[in-house]
Amino acid sequence: MSLYIGFDSSTQSLTAVVIEIGGHDRRIAFEQTLAFDETLPQYKTRHGVLTSDEGRTVVAPAAMWADALDRLMATLAASGLDLRDIRAISGAGQQHGSVYVSAQWKSGLARIDPERAFAPQVAGLLSRPVSPVWLDCSTTAECRSLTDALGGDVALARLTGSRAYERFTAAQIRKFASREPEAYAGTARIHLVSSFMASLLIGADAPLEPGDASGMNLMDLAARAWSRKALDATAPDLARRLPPIHDSWTVAGELAPYWHRRYGFNSAKVVTWTGDNPSSLIGLGLHEPGQLAISLGTSDTVFGPMATPDPDPDGAGHVFGSPAGGYMALTCFANGSLARERVRDAYRLDWNGFSAALRRTRAGNSGKLMLPWFVPEITPHVERAGVQRSNLDESDAAGNVRAVVEAQAMAMRIHSAWITERAKTIRATGGAATNDDLLQVIADVFDAEVVRLPTTNSAALGAALRAYHADRLASGHPIPWTEVVAGFTDPAPGPAIRPLRKNVAAYEALLPAYRTFERLNG
Repeated sequence: MSLYIGFDSSTQSLTAVVIEIGGHDRRIAFEQTLAFDETLPQYKTRHGVLTSDEGRTVVAPAAMWADALDRLMATLAASGLDLRDIRAISGAGQQHGSVYVSAQWKSGLARIDPERAFAPQVAGLLSRPVSPVWLDCSTTAECRSLTDALGGDVALARLTGSRAYERFTAAQIRKFASREPEAYAGTARIHLVSSFMASLLIGADAPLEPGDASGMNLMDLAARAWSRKALDATAPDLARRLPPIHDSWTVAGELAPYWHRRYGFNSAKVVTWTGDNPSSLIGLGLHEPGQLAISLGTSDTVFGPMATPDPDPDGAGHVFGSPAGGYMALTCFANGSLARERVRDAYRLDWNGFSAALRRTRAGNSGKLMLPWFVPEITPHVERAGVQRSNLDESDAAGNVRAVVEAQAMAMRIHSAWITERAKTIRATGGAATNDDLLQVIADVFDAEVVRLPTTNSAALGAALRAYHADRLASGHPIPWTEVVAGFTDPAPGPAIRPLRKNVAAYEALLPAYRTFERLNG
């Protein structure tokens, strides 16, 4: 039997999934999640991040991610898995988060001492202790400057796959370089979360790959290489500070001596990490244009494969590289589980009570609408948080529960039409994909059946599958992606959630009103 490890370093947690493959036998052998707030309270995060008083600057301690990796590797070593069977490891990182390291980074990584705590040693190699993450929206001025320098929204989207977004790495680097020039001058390398975590595993500088690099507004999407125009518009001398871009199946190196000596791991290939959304594409078995998935996590995302890099004509969506080759289209909504949790907590409900409230109310909510922008929204672009209600009393607990879920589903349908006009089946993943009542609303709004996979950790599963694919390729025995994902991405047993005709009709009638409400308030 061969084992392959996949990590997912997400906003609020680090997850490991281990798959076991031997002949025709395939199974998930291990699955574990480490929540940052609960397990690492010393970093003082809330929902995995540190948010400024005004709510626009959102960062995370990079050392916390290193600490989590060390602890989860210790858990893996003590799990009973035969560490000698681990052939390859890969991972996914929350997209857009950037990590800034000093000139001591490369030499310091090679000298990490297994007799001392891991995270403090890594912290000493950072030129900036915190990392801006995807929730940050403090770079509006930098986005405007980049857009002007690169010929406008359309030109920038055609070049890099997206117009300028506050959370994207180019704007974050520009802000850092202009406002903290001395710290920028002392920065030798700017990693994404994905390449930072891979670097910690191999004890050396890891590359990026097109799936994650394309979420920076810095990569020429068609060429799959850094765009000199975009680099020059962002910050001085940026090219030497960025990792190289290699194919997604590149073996970045082998596990560093630290992991052998501290926990007893043997040598194993470490495959270049990607972003969490591209990794979920693999973990959900999506490899043909027209397929669609919805991830219900801290943010909600709608995504699917595409053959050519055609940007969203409305400028709301993104085109990234796919780890399987080709491209993927994605639309992201910042107010995902964060908004659902705010409504749940406001009415002192647990998730069972939240679901019961959905069941007590009817599709269409009698015309009661909400724009659940508890934090500044990505899609549509809303710079300042603010919840809007129409025909909806704030004291109506059940009405507000249904309103937040319906608003999210209708926004996803409206702003994902550019990916595929009508999908017959939607694959659902993420923590909220366990909620049948929420998925029923999505099925009814999209008029499509919704299926789930046996695991909600699609990004970590995708990483493990990528490790398997790259190991076969490196060993001279490549296999197609359909064979890579077989047995792991089949829908979970049980019936799909199918749209209900009367509910579909209710949402077809409500969609124009929601679209107008959003347009007038966005």
